[in-house]
Amino acid sequence: MYAVTASTDRELEQILALQQLNLRGMQPAAVEKEQGFVTIAHTGIQLRQLNDCAPAILVKDGDHLAGYALVMTPESAGTVPELAELFNGLSRVMYRGEPLKHRRWYVMGQVCVAERFRGRHVFSLLYAMHLHCYSPRYDLLITEISERNTRSLRAHEKIGFRPIDTHCIAGENWVVVAWDWSQ
Repeated sequence: MYAVTASTDRELEQILALQQLNLRGMQPAAVEKEQGFVTIAHTGIQLRQLNDCAPAILVKDGDHLAGYALVMTPESAGTVPELAELFNGLSRVMYRGEPLKHRRWYVMGQVCVAERFRGRHVFSLLYAMHLHCYSPRYDLLITEISERNTRSLRAHEKIGFRPIDTHCIAGENWVVVAWDWSQ
């Protein structure tokens, strides 16, 4: 398995297909609790716009997509309307005594590992590639995770993410976590 940045229409189609299989509500609640889930279904146009701004990170096994991690820069904030509230909220978050808006950061918009590749270090490969590709330009990688998605919260903590904020949207609690590359 190897990590790359998304560059072809076929890779974007593979992301959308994997995303559909792992959307919240597509699996029984017990499976979602154990295996995790994604919450937003992107359109092909949205995904292309995000990728044109900053390519998604992929882990592949030959031509098969093992996992993906989307990249959303502040400049691409308007691409996915469901995330506008996240970006607006982040502009008010304090991090280490200063407003986050004064730091160089981007959002990992969604991460997903195909079922047959889980437990095979795909998650670590995705984030190692984030660090390699984006740490020269950014100090922080930020994402938000549903409090119910305990698998994802644990996995992010193992990588080095730490909680920096919490909020509630439509009755659901979210944890904003950051991986600080500036230290």
